[in-house]
Amino acid sequence: MTTMTERPTAIDASPAGAFEDMLRIVEELDTPDGYKAELIRGKIIVSPWSKLRYKKVMKSLRLQLQPHTPEGHDVDVAPFLFTFPGSERGFGPDLHVADETAFDVDGRHADGAALSLAAELTSDSTKDADWLDKLDTYGRVVPVYLVLDMQVQEVTAFWDPSSKGFRSRHSVPFGEPLHVPAPFDFELDTSGFFVRAHDANGEGARDA
Repeated sequence: MTTMTERPTAIDASPAGAFEDMLRIVEELDTPDGYKAELIRGKIIVSPWSKLRYKKVMKSLRLQLQPHTPEGHDVDVAPFLFTFPGSERGFGPDLHVADETAFDVDGRHADGAALSLAAELTSDSTKDADWLDKLDTYGRVVPVYLVLDMQVQEVTAFWDPSSKGFRSRHSVPFGEPLHVPAPFDFELDTSGFFVRAHDANGEGARDA
């Protein structure tokens, strides 16, 4: 039996660390229900999918994005792996908007270049990767990246990717509208992004 915790678990892969070898291991890895495997900083990282209390936030984000997606693209929260061979990374974003043709192939991963938007909801276990490694990788390929920082209750939009990363960013606290830039170009209502967590005494608080 495999035991997993809320903290990401690193798995040693091929000694050579070849990207294709590691990608094959990720594809063949039998992760427990509720967990995903990603390639981050040259390691295979197994971590839990988003917390149950984040579902309403992801649903709100998905429904708002849907009418503004580029033609032929689809919004989904399904656990698909997107690969970035140039950076030797493979990520499973919490929510993605991608060209539907990227899924018309055999295999278990899609080309990261098919993404028009990736969104991550931070947790204590994933926050560093969302703000560092994923930001750097998405910033070279993906037109728009949204980081919903559930700990500080703030959402940031990054856009205009380049070889050195995103050129533009804008942050707002939950409750204020956020402009999601082209190819979406609309005002995102973030008033429903607050999440209530219960402390040890059973008292509710807006927190992640």
